[in-house]
Amino acid sequence: MTEKELLAEKYREFTGEECIDIISLPRSGSDRKYYRFTGSGKTLIGAYNPNREENDAFIGFTRHFRSLSLPVPEIYTYFPESDCYFIQDLGDTNLYTWLDRKTHTDGFDVELLDFYKDSLDMLVLFQTEAIKGLDLDLCYPHKSFDRQSMIWDLNYFKYMFLKLVAAPFNEKRLEKDFNVLVDFLLEARQDFFLYRDFQSANIMVVDRRPWFIDYQGGRKGSAQYDPASLLYDPKAHVPQEAREMLIEHYIKNFSKSTSTDESEFRRYYHGFVFIRIMQAMGAFGYRGLYEQKPGFVQSIVPGIRILNNIIDAGQINIRLPELFRILKE
Repeated sequence: MTEKELLAEKYREFTGEECIDIISLPRSGSDRKYYRFTGSGKTLIGAYNPNREENDAFIGFTRHFRSLSLPVPEIYTYFPESDCYFIQDLGDTNLYTWLDRKTHTDGFDVELLDFYKDSLDMLVLFQTEAIKGLDLDLCYPHKSFDRQSMIWDLNYFKYMFLKLVAAPFNEKRLEKDFNVLVDFLLEARQDFFLYRDFQSANIMVVDRRPWFIDYQGGRKGSAQYDPASLLYDPKAHVPQEAREMLIEHYIKNFSKSTSTDESEFRRYYHGFVFIRIMQAMGAFGYRGLYEQKPGFVQSIVPGIRILNNIIDAGQINIRLPELFRILKE
């Protein structure tokens, strides 16, 4: 039985009727498969994912977030033994597609700026309120964005990007830089919900308001990581002036909500931009260069440009000589 046939069977079991239409939805950077089911009353999304722990995290997090009235899709039903579930259909427009469409006609206008502000305001609620009462045992693969998680991301960059593009580097010196970066980042507060993949493809545009998906990789961690993910998303091309305006908006809101010193937040911010972009470069290398999936390779140059701009501006408060040399070459 194919995944589509399995979902069709579970749809009948859940609704008591045959679906009128099933449409396969585009896949991006994951192995999950999504289908839009049309029935007599409404559409809903069927998801198939053989990773049970990831499914449990998504379902558990969603139920918790909805109990706090956060804008995430409703869970209609979950079949854990069959690796599938049905959720609310939020449409086809995410921030990435909307941004791409609007910037071709209107540029990065006030409407987009306000939408980003709304998204960042909601992020503060995820980070500060959603962590309360969250079952951290659901977090997969780690409960926190700890040293091991960071080293995994940096090695992902090394093996799935640097090795694939045959970039020359000194293994020992690069390893030292990785440890210096991780030591630095671990100095930041880590008692917030870290969404993990807070980027434009995972923010849906519903009636011009942000709704959120794909947080199953969430865990406890530092607040800087998620705004870095959104504002420095290599695929989204947010103008630097807008980035600066938006991070100021976020920091003021976050600091007010948490009594966090603004200078303390800023001290680590670009370090988290760095590790996030490096993780993304590993994904672009793996999905684009290794798996030959379209749409990933073109994000490599913008990603490298972001990293070099941060180096040139001296925005990281530590020395990473081998890593900086590799990126410059």
